[in-house]
Amino acid sequence: MPRKVNYGVDYDDDYDEYDYGYEVEDNEETPPEQETIKRSVWRCAVCTYDNDETMSSCDICGVLRGPLLKNLTYDEKRAGFNSLAANIFYLKSSRVHSIVVGEDEAVKVSSKRLDSSDVSTAKDKHNRLDEITFNMQSSGKSLLSLMPKERNVMVANSSSSRNGGKAHDLASNLKNISFSAESGHSNDTNPGRANSYAQYKPEKWMLPGKTEHSLAQLNLAIVGHVDSGKSTLSGRLLHLLGRISQKDMQKYEKESKLQGKGSFAYAWALDESAEERERGITMTVAVAYFDSKIYHVVVLDSPGHKDFVPNMITGATQADAAILVIDASIGSFEAGMDGTKGQTREHAQLIRSFGVDQLIVAVNKMDVVDYSKDRFDLIILQLGTFLRSCGFKDSSVSWIPLSAAKNQNLVSAPSDFRLSWYHGPNLLDTIDSFQPPPRDFSKPLLMPICDVIKSSSQGQVSACGKLEAGALRSGSKVLVMPSAIIATVRSLERDSQPCTIGRAGDNVAVSLHGVDANHVLAGGVLCHPDFPVAFAKHLELKVLVLDVATPILIGSQLEFHIHHAKESARVARISSLLDSKTGKVAKKAPRCIVAKQSAVVEVTLHEAVCVEEFSKCKALGRVFLRTLGRTVAVGIVTRIVEV
Repeated sequence: MPRKVNYGVDYDDDYDEYDYGYEVEDNEETPPEQETIKRSVWRCAVCTYDNDETMSSCDICGVLRGPLLKNLTYDEKRAGFNSLAANIFYLKSSRVHSIVVGEDEAVKVSSKRLDSSDVSTAKDKHNRLDEITFNMQSSGKSLLSLMPKERNVMVANSSSSRNGGKAHDLASNLKNISFSAESGHSNDTNPGRANSYAQYKPEKWMLPGKTEHSLAQLNLAIVGHVDSGKSTLSGRLLHLLGRISQKDMQKYEKESKLQGKGSFAYAWALDESAEERERGITMTVAVAYFDSKIYHVVVLDSPGHKDFVPNMITGATQADAAILVIDASIGSFEAGMDGTKGQTREHAQLIRSFGVDQLIVAVNKMDVVDYSKDRFDLIILQLGTFLRSCGFKDSSVSWIPLSAAKNQNLVSAPSDFRLSWYHGPNLLDTIDSFQPPPRDFSKPLLMPICDVIKSSSQGQVSACGKLEAGALRSGSKVLVMPSAIIATVRSLERDSQPCTIGRAGDNVAVSLHGVDANHVLAGGVLCHPDFPVAFAKHLELKVLVLDVATPILIGSQLEFHIHHAKESARVARISSLLDSKTGKVAKKAPRCIVAKQSAVVEVTLHEAVCVEEFSKCKALGRVFLRTLGRTVAVGIVTRIVEV
């Protein structure tokens, strides 16, 4: 059965304005006996929902709860105490952690058990520290010099790549992006880390052997406008390839007919929740698998409704290739292409910004228009022009007329004579024609966490996600960010089956040992202990504004999406506008950014996220900015301004 991955619901359309701040308690010292009120809830920064104190992320929209550090003096924050403590002591830990940050340096943080006689300390011992000691193993380093500068050693150092380039369209801004000197100054405080990263040498077991004949993995996102037939297409394909048994299919047909939704039988194979079946729409990302002649395909069936675009972003960001499903019926295709309500345009732009350049356009429901070649050609003409403006090359886009409901042109040549004018390959053969995606086997481990599975009875926790770089096996040491805790891999699962090794490109569930379940969060990252990712909240971005009517101003409040993390953000500065043809600075310090303009901006997040510059890691450097239920801009991280 497919595994459902839930990332939360976007309720932007229901709000006219946002409250982006937590309720801040008064920091004035009061006698212990006056502390009679204890907070049992915390407020989400995006949807303002009051969550239970035990929740690590918002129960409504999925935004991570940031560490709440109280009673810190201004001098301590200036010294970097806040950011270090936020990473090391996120929750109730009173253990001793030692984090290696280089060959010659380390930061050792120790905390003593809290004194139970102190009433005020005992009440909030899970987010206050009784005593913290910083020891530097290298000579000549003082505490004050460590905190603001060397903090970047633990999380990632930032530098702005400086080379010329041209930006003609969305592809030029997102794929062949240029990092000009005008975009910002380098903030790399530890040049030695770049050298050590380049000198990283993987072990032999991390690289795939020449004798291994397993199928290459292909993560395939199924996207498109709501009701275009994405789930029906996925379910029918899985059934034809033997991934859904005939017994299960008969059960789905019977259950769907009882609810008056007989045409949704194949969709029910992936839409498993009662709410999805009742509403007849996909709300979360469903994960399923099938094997073709060349690939082991991981199907990411994404929701098409505009309320669940954030789910689509967090799920489909793992994609290597995509199928854009189009409803060929009269009026439905036009609705999907509508600039304000249609999701065909937005999904195509998002897929391209994910780095996907291989696309199949599946023109579905051709039986409704009697397999009309004229209708098919009209869709190619109108949609093809838009896809080229997004940066897709004609040679990388395949157009296939089909009917998922009638099983026409899916795994074999069409049998209906009305489709005899089509002489191209079927859908399955076109999937096999994709070029194998490149994999970073020789780089240090990097796995963004898309979902966390907790077993309260066994006390185990598993992190699920796609390995973007490196490899894992049982016994491997990993650094869990942003908690900054080193854990041990207990076991691995790939496609719900135990495996010994997971390599770059694999979707795995990693069972961890030696870490509390509350320290493993969706939106976090598993990385190599010697190469931790950055954890920052002030970033410089190079963005492309999409077709939106409202301009982006300094102070604009936005939703910030990066890999599987979502956070509220504010535009702190608009540095410059970029020329769409040359990529060079066209105007410095503009007042606003309007549709189809490229710009360099700085954003400040409400809470820090795991991030890297795009030049160092593409998966952790792509960002999406949304507001009022729409994606307003896409871009990349060019510089980490402040951690």
